[in-house]
Amino acid sequence: MGMDPNRLKAIPLFSDLSDEEARRLAAFATETSAAEGQILMKEGDYSTELIAIEEGTADVQKGDRTIASLKAGDLIGEIGLLNREPRNATVIATSPMRIFKLTHWEIRRMSDETVHRIEQIVQDRLKAGVADPAHHD
Repeated sequence: MGMDPNRLKAIPLFSDLSDEEARRLAAFATETSAAEGQILMKEGDYSTELIAIEEGTADVQKGDRTIASLKAGDLIGEIGLLNREPRNATVIATSPMRIFKLTHWEIRRMSDETVHRIEQIVQDRLKAGVADPAHHD
């Protein structure tokens, strides 16, 4: 049994999914926690998963600069759904966190329509400048 689909739909990227789609995707989601100071993603690594923050906060660091702070409802790694590039920032938990992960492969197993809609939302978020703060050039 995966996570509760309503928790998935609480994340902006997935809020437009139908209940059926959310249920299918929630079945793939892996729930996990992170301790303060834990590295969630590392600069230079390939991003193969999307991480959604349910509780807690994290900082996005490029070199030794903090370029963004993340909180509940934020996503990390969604740009990797559109293009496979190495991460260009590191994400570190700044408090105990509850997160869930979905691999890009799992998202791609959804119907074409669902995948297209998720990609569209990612592109809209990119245009609006709110997508994946760990991906700024």
